[in-house]
Amino acid sequence: MPRDETGRSTRPSEAPPGLAPRAGAVLVLLYPHADELYLPLTVRTAGLRNHSGEVSLPGGSFDVVDGTLDRTALREAAEEIGIVPETVELISDLTPVWIPVSNFRITPYVGLTAARPAFTLATAEVAAVVEAPLTLLLNEATVQSEIRELRGHLVRVPYFAIGAHKVWGATAIILAQLVGRLRMA
Repeated sequence: MPRDETGRSTRPSEAPPGLAPRAGAVLVLLYPHADELYLPLTVRTAGLRNHSGEVSLPGGSFDVVDGTLDRTALREAAEEIGIVPETVELISDLTPVWIPVSNFRITPYVGLTAARPAFTLATAEVAAVVEAPLTLLLNEATVQSEIRELRGHLVRVPYFAIGAHKVWGATAIILAQLVGRLRMA
């Protein structure tokens, strides 16, 4: 979580009373590749209204036709990076994360697939896929931090350093949850 100079978290974990966040879901998809487990992250295109250029997990807004949020995660992963929903075994959900800037409450779902997916990008939304080995996420040196100005305040923002990418915000919070669960197992 981003922290101010006193060490206090500057990121609310829930929407304030009276502000109803939109529901959404993301997929944390684990798959075998090069003798270890990987997960795909997406680099959002520069032309998007929210979170442009950021690294995120495949996912998006709940649609009534989905029926449930886990189906939203699978549908969005299919639309954004070509994941075939029938090949994914959902194994867990993680704690939902509120995203203040877009007012989404995102529920993360962890899934497994037996083989590395053949990624097909929705180029209007996704500029690239970053394949992150799970061992990299579990390496404590991967978590770094920097001072940024957020909402008019200087805060220390932690991020996962994955190649040339800084994975921060809600995506970093979700990845930290995954790492925490794996370390407890």
